[in-house]
Amino acid sequence: MSRSRYRWFIVFLLFAITVVNYIDRAALSYAIPLIERDLGLSPADSGAILGAFGLGYAITTLIGGFAVDRYGARAVLTVAALLWSLSIGMTALATGLVVLYAARVLLGVSEGPNFPALTGAVSHWLSPHERATALGNALLAVPLALAIGAPLVTQLLAWLDWRGTFAVLFVLSAAWVPLWFFFFRDDPADSRYVDSTELAHIRSGDATDGARSHMVLKSWPGRDGLKALLTNRTLLANTWAFFVFGYFLFFFMTWLPSYLARKYGLNLAAVGLFSVLPWLAAALLLWLMGRWSDRLAKSTGRLRIARSWLIAGSQFVAALAVVPVILTSDLTIAIVSITVAVAASMGANAAYYAVNVDIAPQRAATALGIMDFAFAIAGFLAPAVTGWMLNVGGSFADVFLLMTVLALSSVMVVLLFHHPDRDRETA
Repeated sequence: MSRSRYRWFIVFLLFAITVVNYIDRAALSYAIPLIERDLGLSPADSGAILGAFGLGYAITTLIGGFAVDRYGARAVLTVAALLWSLSIGMTALATGLVVLYAARVLLGVSEGPNFPALTGAVSHWLSPHERATALGNALLAVPLALAIGAPLVTQLLAWLDWRGTFAVLFVLSAAWVPLWFFFFRDDPADSRYVDSTELAHIRSGDATDGARSHMVLKSWPGRDGLKALLTNRTLLANTWAFFVFGYFLFFFMTWLPSYLARKYGLNLAAVGLFSVLPWLAAALLLWLMGRWSDRLAKSTGRLRIARSWLIAGSQFVAALAVVPVILTSDLTIAIVSITVAVAASMGANAAYYAVNVDIAPQRAATALGIMDFAFAIAGFLAPAVTGWMLNVGGSFADVFLLMTVLALSSVMVVLLFHHPDRDRETA
C-alpha cells in the first residue's frame, strides 16, 4: 500500500520560509553602501546596525525554543513571520540610524524562533532515519538564499533603490504566512493530508527513539530538563562548534560584499556575481552531507561517526581554507579559498541540528534554542568585531586569522567532548 508523502511538503514549507528569512536578513549587507550614502552613516554605524540583528535574535531564539515546545511550531512561526515582515517594512521607511537599528533588532527578535520551530517540526514529522536528510533539505535554504539573494537583491537595488527593494521583500515575507497557518499542524496525526501508512512511517524508530519521541508535549521545560540540556557534554560541544560556524556565516553574510569591494575594487553588480559561487557550493555540500549523515547513522549505528566526525572534519577544512585568503592578493585564489571555507563551515549544518533531536527528541526545540543562542551571539560579534577591527586600523587579514583560530578550537572541542551515542542515554 502506497503512503502519502505530505511530510516532505512540510519540509518544503520550512525550506521556503528559511529562504525568505535569509534573504531578508542578508539584504541589508548589499544595501548598506546606498543607505550610508543617503543617511550619512559611518562604517562604525553600519557595523552596529548589521550586528543589531544578533541582539534581538539571541533573546528570542532561546525563548523561542521554549515557546515552540509549549505552544507548537504553528502558532510561534506564524507570529514570528508576521513580525519580521513588519521589520522589513520599517526598513523601507527608515529615515535615520535609530529607526534602522530598531528595525534590525526587531528582525532579529522575530526571526529568532524560526530554527527552533523548524527543528521542532522535523522532530515530530520525520522518522529518525530521515531527520538529517530533512534538516539538510530545509537548511539548504540558507546558502541557496544567500546565493540567489546576492544577484536578486543587487538587481532590485539597481532597479528600485534600497527603499523599493525592502518594500518588495516585505510582500514576499508576508505572503508565506497563510500557507503555513492553513497547511501545517503541530502533530501530523491532526493533518487531513497524512494517511495512516505515512503516520506509521513517521512514528517508526529504533528502541530508544520511537513513538515517544514524536509526542507533542506542549509544556514548558522544567528545571531538571533544562539542567540536563545545559550539562550534556555533547550538546555543549555542539553549541561551541555551532557558535564558530555562526561566526563564519555571519562574517561572510555581512562583510563579504564589503571585503570584495574594498580589497579588489569590485562594484555592486560584480560583488553580487562573485558572491554567488561560495553559497552555491555550500548549498550542494550541505545537501550531500545531510544525506551522508543519515546513511552513516543507518549503516554504522554510531552517531559519533555520522555526526561528530562530519562536524570536526568540516570545521578543520574551513580553518585551512581561510589561510590562503590571508596570504593572497589574487582575486581568483581568494574566491576559491572563500568558497571552500564557506562550503566546509556550512556542510555539517544538518548534523548540528540532528544532534539536538538525537539526544533530546522531545525537547528538540529547546535544545536547538540553546544552541542557536550561541549562534546569535556570533551573529552580533562577527559583524561588530570585524567593524571594530577595521575601524581601529586593522586589516581583513587579522579578521581571517581570528576565524582560523576559532575553527581549530571547535575541532578540538568536538574531538574531545562530542559523543552523542554516550550522552543521548543520559540526556
